[in-house]
Amino acid sequence: MARRSKRAKFLADKAAKLGELKLPEAVASLKSLEDGLPKGVKPCGFDQTVEVAVRLGVDPRQADQMVRGSIVLPHGIGKTQRVLVFAQGDNVAAAEEAGADYVGGKDLADRIRDGWLEFDVVIATPDMMGVVGPLGRVLGPRGLMPSPRAGTVTQDVATAVREYKAGKVEFRVDSGGNVHCVVGRMSFGEKELEENIESLLKHIQSLKPSTSKGVYLRSVYLSATMSPAISVAV
Repeated sequence: MARRSKRAKFLADKAAKLGELKLPEAVASLKSLEDGLPKGVKPCGFDQTVEVAVRLGVDPRQADQMVRGSIVLPHGIGKTQRVLVFAQGDNVAAAEEAGADYVGGKDLADRIRDGWLEFDVVIATPDMMGVVGPLGRVLGPRGLMPSPRAGTVTQDVATAVREYKAGKVEFRVDSGGNVHCVVGRMSFGEKELEENIESLLKHIQSLKPSTSKGVYLRSVYLSATMSPAISVAV
């Protein structure tokens, strides 16, 4: 078993004493976790990504309980996403004008098959799915496969590109009934993080399957790239 660093042990011990907190207190605690680090222990040297993990009362094995969606967070995620669009005809110019980083067809598919993956979002028009479909083995496991449900298979590529450039994020429940989603950066203000998290939780709540029984939002945890998780009162 790997030995934990002094920093990791300090943060874990501090987080364990917090218990379950209301959202404002949880955000404030996450941002102040590194306060009072032991002498000689350096704080994290980069702007950490902040993520929310939600445990849902659903059975992901049931098709009608697969919770999946996307949302444009009020304050974005603090990162400019690289958007790739599969399109042809007039949609090529529309995607480029909206700010897409890469636009093309079979040429892009060939590059991806050869191992190129320098993008964060893939959008496709319906008429390009014949080209995109065979890439499922590469894009699927990475959560990059375009989907009508997520809004990444669409005829309105311009709107889709602008939304993802503005900080739209996708999420889907995993086999354990958990949803993980980026909600910002540690450099964000507390109010910005709170509003992003509130928007995400409300959206997840709105997606509750009619067949889901009992408690739907079972637990919520807030963490950063190099920090332990903090329990948030649901």
